[in-house]
Amino acid sequence: MLIDSFLRPLSASLVLGALALAPMTQALADEDSKPDLPGTMTWSSYDVGSAGYAEASAIADAFGREFGTRIRIQPSGSAIGRLQPLLHDRAQVGFLATETFFATEGVADFGKRKWGPQDLRTMAGRPSSFGIFTARDANITSMEELEGERFAYVAGNPSINEKCDALLAFAGLSRDDVDARMFPTYNAAMSSLAQDKADASCTTTTPSQVYELAESPRGIRWLEVDPDNTEGWERLKKVAPFLQPYRETVGAGLSEDNPVDIFAYRYPVLVVQADTDEDFVYNFLKAFDQTYPMYKDGTSVMNRWNLERAGTPPIDAPFHPGAIKYLEEKGIWTDEMQAWNDQRLARLNALKSAWKEAVAEGEGKSEEAFAEIWQKHRQDALDSL
Repeated sequence: MLIDSFLRPLSASLVLGALALAPMTQALADEDSKPDLPGTMTWSSYDVGSAGYAEASAIADAFGREFGTRIRIQPSGSAIGRLQPLLHDRAQVGFLATETFFATEGVADFGKRKWGPQDLRTMAGRPSSFGIFTARDANITSMEELEGERFAYVAGNPSINEKCDALLAFAGLSRDDVDARMFPTYNAAMSSLAQDKADASCTTTTPSQVYELAESPRGIRWLEVDPDNTEGWERLKKVAPFLQPYRETVGAGLSEDNPVDIFAYRYPVLVVQADTDEDFVYNFLKAFDQTYPMYKDGTSVMNRWNLERAGTPPIDAPFHPGAIKYLEEKGIWTDEMQAWNDQRLARLNALKSAWKEAVAEGEGKSEEAFAEIWQKHRQDALDSL
């Protein structure tokens, strides 16, 4: 599925300016006051064993030790399984992935009649790398050599699967060109290589399953995504335009001496509903920031949760006003960031309006007919922006 591009990178001068201002303006936030948090919370996240679950657990532990807040983490291997607790008020915060983008856009699993564009807001999201890994003994040394090989996908998880498809597109391949194996959960898909049920899949570089593969008899290899391959990147961005080249040195089988060129996006993304109380979001992000020294070493990449990096656009959905309030106090939020947020919010609202029109026109028609109706209304809405 083609995803429209809107995540335009902010200028280098803006990013550098924000980083330079942050130390000088950090005192603007009242670091001494305790945030007002509920006594208990529920967060949704990826499966046990995933990077998202590990990071949510480390942050929950910090919240508990610092503020006495008891947190239950509700894991799920599917995008819908992570979103439903949030949308049905069974979870206050989601540690989500690219399903945040898909859900606000009404695409992939969320283009079905019972879904449509979801009114979500973000608080922060750390930069995260993502790539294709293989079992070293499968002797797959390039993206092109994936053709015909066993490739693990996760059922009901467009966040993973669309990025896998984007990586295949880089090599001029599609899902039809590999032996696609669908596994019921993220954990099952990521473990499938060590169990010799698949030869390749894609994910971030730090989940426990990829370390297990690296230490198993099969071994691990990450496939290069050449940042200078212009044609490959053009194909990749037709599938997922929010991805950028990234050289990773942290993860299973990786180091400063053994890096890999793959891509980056935001994961996990801290997500709430649009109507979530502004004071709750403000206090949550304040607590998240105050406890950063306690959890930043929880995994090898958690230092990327510093808000000077994680609290800036572009990101998968508009920022919540409560988050913006805190980021302004920290001296991180700028006029250009606000302009990006306004543009992203206008896009989301246009898609929500188009969805209502598509639902009315598609009443009584088949799912296939409705999908075509929605695509037309969606494209018309985007063309009007």
